[in-house]
Order: sequence, then structure tokens, then C-alpha cells
Amino acid sequence: MNDKEDSIFSSLWFLRIISLVLAIFLFVYVNGGKNGQFRQNSDSNQSVMSNKSESIKMPLQLRMNSRKYVVTGYPQYVKVKVVGPGALVTSTANTQNFKVYADLTDLKTGHHTVKLKTSGLNSELKAKVTPKEINVNIQPRRTITSKVEVRLSNRNLDGQYQVGRPTPSMSTVQVTGTKNQVRKVARVIAYVDVPKDSTHDIHRQVTLQAVDKKGRAVDVVVVPNTITVTVPIIGGGEPGDDNNSSSADNSSSGSSASSSSSTRDQGNQSNNATATSNSDKRNY
Repeated sequence: MNDKEDSIFSSLWFLRIISLVLAIFLFVYVNGGKNGQFRQNSDSNQSVMSNKSESIKMPLQLRMNSRKYVVTGYPQYVKVKVVGPGALVTSTANTQNFKVYADLTDLKTGHHTVKLKTSGLNSELKAKVTPKEINVNIQPRRTITSKVEVRLSNRNLDGQYQVGRPTPSMSTVQVTGTKNQVRKVARVIAYVDVPKDSTHDIHRQVTLQAVDKKGRAVDVVVVPNTITVTVPIIGGGEPGDDNNSSSADNSSSGSSASSSSSTRDQGNQSNNATATSNSDKRNY
């Protein structure tokens, strides 16, 4: 029996079969690990490269001759839907390193419909701008100089306090807009709120507003659009302060008069003494 077993294990075919089984096992084990890692890498790459969309609020820029023309009617912001690889979309949404603009360089005065464009986007991204087009009104630009008029909310204060003459930090400002709108400007107003219980000078930074003859706001740009206004508050003394001051003044005047009289008396006595001495010398 032992001889048979030894012959089986020492048989060349037995060793070949065992070697083949081990080789197959190792092959399956190694390839299974590689396939698992490949699937993980593939899933990771798919998550990075999968398409993603995101809406971004972007400021609208105008390409035009701003020294010569004024444009009205356009929105300050537009919505941009960006579609593309997830990593690029996220980076673009965070940095906003692209522009949305309307090209008005070749347009003349009047009303126009202009298509919005984008620049600076990665070539792998697609963008959809909402709205696609805008309506604008291009008019010649005009600038005038206007005086600043200060208006106070209250001039009657509590107690004996009174409102002095307000002083703006700038007496004139620049008003810019279309010719039609600038013609309507009658004055530039600085409204200052003065509380009724004010006891000290007021310093306010206020926003300027251009208005027409009827006091209605005009669609123009005021430069600078804010100034500082100083409103002096006068008074606040007690009723008896004037009498006390008068008494003090009278007392001071009386003291001065008494001092002067005493000085004059001393001078007269000195003169009399000198005259007597001279007389005695002559008699001698």
C-alpha cells in the first residue's frame, strides 16, 4: 500500500496536475485584484468626467464708447447655465473667470436688440445665457455742473436750540446722462434728517438726488453721488446765564473804576507832597 502511495505522489503526471492547479489559482487571484482596481479607477474617472450643469449669476458688460454715448434699458446681471465635465463646471462656478457681454461698438444712437455673448470659457464647456438678447437705447452723452441744495427735515428744535446754516462738503457736482434726461434736471438735492431733540452739530453722509422742477427724480448719474453735510446746532444756554454774565461784567467794570480812582488819588497826593517840599526849599 505504501509503495503504491509513494508511486502516485512521485508520478510525473501528478506533479504536473498540481502545478497546473496552482497556476490557475494564482492567475485567477491576480486578475481578480486587477479587475477590482480597474473598476474602482473607472468609477472614479467617470465621477470626475461625467457631465454636470450649474447656473451662475454674472454681471453684464457693455462694449461701447462710454465717453460719447449713454446706454439704458439693459439688465445689470444675467443667468448663465454652464454644462460640461463636473470638475470644470465646479471650478468655473467658483472662480467666475469668464465674461458675458453685449457688443455695441458698431451701433448708432437709437433702440437696438443685441445678442449676448460669452468669452473666456473653457472649450470643453457649453454655456446658455438667459436672456439671449437684450433691448438697449443708445443716446448721446451729456455732462453738466449743478449746484447742491441742502434740504433739512426739521428746523424747529426742542428747547432753546436752533438750526444754523448747513454746509455741504461740495457745493457743485457733475450730472451725466442722455441729453433728454439732463435737460430735465432742475437741481441736485441733499436731504438731511435733523432730529427734533438735537443738541450738537450734525454731520451726515447723504446720497444726492437729481430732480426736475416738480421734484421728481431724473434718470441721470451724479458724481460724486454722496457728500457730507454739516448742520450747526446753536443755543442751549439757561435763561439766567445772560443776567449772571451782565452782573459779572458790571462787577468787573466797578472794580476797574475803583482801581482807577484809587490810582488817581495816589497820584494827586504824590503831587501835593512834591509841591510842599519845593515850597519849603524856597523859603529856606
